[in-house]
Amino acid sequence: MSSKFKPKYKRIAQLKTAKDFNEYLESIKVNLPFDKDLITGVDAPYEKSWVLKSGRTIGNRLCILPMEGWDGTADGRPTDYTKRRWKNFAISGAKLLWGCEAVAVCHDGKANPNQLHIKASNLSDFKDLFQLIIHEHQNEFDRTDDLVIGLQLTHSGRFSKPNNKTSREPKIVYKHPILDTKFGIDALYPVLTDEDIDRIIQDYIKAAKLAQKAGFHFVDIKHCHGYLGHEFLSAKDRKGKYGGSLENRTLFLRSIVKGIHKEAPGLEIAVRLSAFDWIPFKKGENGIGVPENKHTNYEYAFGGDGSGVAENKKEIFDFLAIVQSLGIELICITVGSPYYNPHIQRPALFPPSDGYQPPEDPLVGVARQIEITAEIKRAFPELAIVGSAYSYLQEWLPNVGQSVLKQNLADFIGLGRMVLSYPDMPTDILKGEVMLRKKICRTFSDCTTGPRNGLISGCYPLDPFYKVLPEAKELKVLKKLAK
Repeated sequence: MSSKFKPKYKRIAQLKTAKDFNEYLESIKVNLPFDKDLITGVDAPYEKSWVLKSGRTIGNRLCILPMEGWDGTADGRPTDYTKRRWKNFAISGAKLLWGCEAVAVCHDGKANPNQLHIKASNLSDFKDLFQLIIHEHQNEFDRTDDLVIGLQLTHSGRFSKPNNKTSREPKIVYKHPILDTKFGIDALYPVLTDEDIDRIIQDYIKAAKLAQKAGFHFVDIKHCHGYLGHEFLSAKDRKGKYGGSLENRTLFLRSIVKGIHKEAPGLEIAVRLSAFDWIPFKKGENGIGVPENKHTNYEYAFGGDGSGVAENKKEIFDFLAIVQSLGIELICITVGSPYYNPHIQRPALFPPSDGYQPPEDPLVGVARQIEITAEIKRAFPELAIVGSAYSYLQEWLPNVGQSVLKQNLADFIGLGRMVLSYPDMPTDILKGEVMLRKKICRTFSDCTTGPRNGLISGCYPLDPFYKVLPEAKELKVLKKLAK
């Protein structure tokens, strides 16, 4: 990358007033919902509860999104680092905790050797994690009857790295003409057989049963970001019962749901979905992201229109109709993948070390996710929809989120990397407090660069706890080398 290149987009921290922010949006032709004044008290949009069809109440409209952890033990147990993060989520003020982090259903499906893994031998650890959340939330807010806690269950598929931080051991659903080359999968590499998939389905069912025993209120069957569940949705070229038609491509999910209903009756099920995908991107001139390939008919993006860079709403809606028919109410919307098109998935001004400079103002990506989530909400009014991609809004997140809720464009505002640096932000939003600038995530992407280089996960620039760790110094060296 040229050392002279500087992002041409204005930083959010420079937009110090609502007038500044909205004038900049107008200048880049981005339309975002926005409320100048925040409402507090019982009439505040953020304060409204949501009652699930099961009768369980979610006490407000703020949700902590799951993030991948890199600080568990080799056998999938939480460490003190993990517990500190979960405690922060517990006392954040949000009443919907979407799993806290991704938890593998089997060893081979771990995204890194230190990812959590729920299994019979460590059930007590997950019971302790659940009780940690209950205890800390009770101490902070005097009640937990309106707190809903889930566990995100995952298999990392082609991004599995269970035994070594630097070596992938991919489990692929089909041969992908771009991703296979991009990530070094040769033509003779085996595809998962139907029998392999049958076994993974049983792993999900067993994991869900354990999650229920640990106390969790729901499990998320992860279908996003290029991981296994998401890859099934684009497996149009796969032969047999798990590929081809949308009915076949959803057999994986439908079989898991059927098994959970049988083995863990009463456990609620949720889905975090990449509503659409795009073609993989790579560094182009001056490090700016460009499509890996020019395709006139790119068939490998679920929810894509074939161009590789636009959406097909019909496929999205057809899938969600199937999800709704399974009795699933909780849906969290995201898009794309952090591995091959992160600018649409988690808009940021500063890319991770293995990423690329954004080819669009990150606010464009925020608006894109808010709009597709709104269209989904309009099409499926009975679903409880959580929106993502709000972190890049920074100071203006509360204003945009409130307007989204008021207009019924989503039911919950999902908070991810922002709460790593600012864990009590939900409480500040609910109280109508001015955002604390020194805690606001500026999307430096260190929380991604660190783990991608084998370091534990955390906010190194802004969290005082991580700032003083030896890993913080190591990260600075790694970033300098990457430049």
